[in-house]
Amino acid sequence: MYKRLEQRLHNLTTNHLATHLREAYTGLEKESLRVTPQSYLAQTPHPKVLGSALTHPWITTDYAESLLELITPPQAQSGDALDFLLNIETFVYQQLQDELLWTTSMPCVLGSDSDIQIAEYGQSNAGLMKNIYRRGLAWRYGKTMQVIAGVHFNYSIAEDFWPAWYAEEGANDETLRTFRDRQYMALTRNLLRYGWLVIYLFGTSPAICKSFLGNQRPSSSMREIGQHTFYEPYGTSLRMGNIGYTNSKENEAGISVCYDNVHSYAESLRCAINTPCSKYAEIGVKVEGHYRQLNANILQIENEYYSTVRPKQPLQGFEKPIDALQDRGIRYIELRSTDVNAFHPAGLTRQQLAFLEVFMHFCLLQESPHIGAAERADINHNQFLVAHQGRLPGLQLQDLERTVALKVWADELLHGMAAVAGVLDEVHQSAIYTNAVKQQQELIAKPQYTPSAHMLDVMHENNESFFAFAQRKSEEHRHYFMQRDLSVDLQQSFEQMAKTSLQEQAHIEKSDGLDFDTFLKKYFAGTL
Repeated sequence: MYKRLEQRLHNLTTNHLATHLREAYTGLEKESLRVTPQSYLAQTPHPKVLGSALTHPWITTDYAESLLELITPPQAQSGDALDFLLNIETFVYQQLQDELLWTTSMPCVLGSDSDIQIAEYGQSNAGLMKNIYRRGLAWRYGKTMQVIAGVHFNYSIAEDFWPAWYAEEGANDETLRTFRDRQYMALTRNLLRYGWLVIYLFGTSPAICKSFLGNQRPSSSMREIGQHTFYEPYGTSLRMGNIGYTNSKENEAGISVCYDNVHSYAESLRCAINTPCSKYAEIGVKVEGHYRQLNANILQIENEYYSTVRPKQPLQGFEKPIDALQDRGIRYIELRSTDVNAFHPAGLTRQQLAFLEVFMHFCLLQESPHIGAAERADINHNQFLVAHQGRLPGLQLQDLERTVALKVWADELLHGMAAVAGVLDEVHQSAIYTNAVKQQQELIAKPQYTPSAHMLDVMHENNESFFAFAQRKSEEHRHYFMQRDLSVDLQQSFEQMAKTSLQEQAHIEKSDGLDFDTFLKKYFAGTL
């Protein structure tokens, strides 16, 4: 089943190429809602003491003014990225006074949509565009879905590896960049087809506060804990199910993203960005002088397409992501399906990170055919099924022509990953990768040990609602961060970064030379 993987691993070790894998880079993005001491959604603006949400490279906001996003710069060791994230959150917590950071992916008690304040980024053209994009999301999908939190895992294969592997496997008629892009897209396709495994292993959102559904009816398989909690008995990650971030409406909306290569990927997104949608036209774009959305197209911008995986290239200025990909190729992969781990202050553990590194390399080295319409349907089906019923005994998934038990398929995948882990252990002179795979194998053999099962067990044992559980864990993590000490140099660095970001925002606002309408036209034309 994994002949290509085995052959490639053999070639890597025989030809001494594996050592080139050492300098891979990891970056993390963690979202957390700011909540009041009573654990209701904070109505306060993004704290000035944290700097500018528009220009700060490490501390910003996502959809809502209360949804913090903490970002680490790329680190040569995934453990260093985790340490950086812990330091950022320590600094943030020690500036927040009495507010908590909600420590689960699914949000706290929600009232009406009016309680969710869309993030503000100042009066510059760039800031207004970010705000209006979020207004568009509210008009199109409502605000509730937008305050779900997650951890994004950004990973780039070691740069030294590409020339060595290109010499080993590259075609005569392709450049190094074309080869690298082709391999990154192959990695992306495998992350999509095997992504259900991360949802099963890392999912920590099997329960929700009833307020999240509002007037929607729960699914027939949902059960109740007390008066305020719905949960899926075998659920893993409702965040990744049909009540959270999904592309289940992509056929209805006319989106068909193609992952065959960088060009097809970028052009299919470009098509969606440039194609009008009558449903969104009814909302209006600029109504009585105020923007409701950036445009009335299928997608306002690329980020509106909620994929679990995104191939990415860092942007330069006001560059569009699809232009960056086509101009300079893929620089890293963003995996977006990881829940916030409520049992760890950072939202992720070192072993989980090590496993994700193994997973990335497995997906790179494993055979990766193009994804057709039938397999794309299987991928979506498997994702939703595992999100809602992943721990159901005997659960069957669809692997093209094969209907296979989740446990059987997971064992096959992890067996293949064990060989990859062995290579990474040797490269890094550590046993962490093999141990990480063994830990995940145990979660397949014993579903009761998964984070999702553990969360439900704790709630049942304590007779806790989802709200009470999440509030208690949030308070525990606040205590953890308040007890941490940052070095004087690091503290001063964070303080200076906050001040500098505010100065940068002021400079941008002062320097704007275009009216917003013109700015927007030039942005979409790619002429800024």
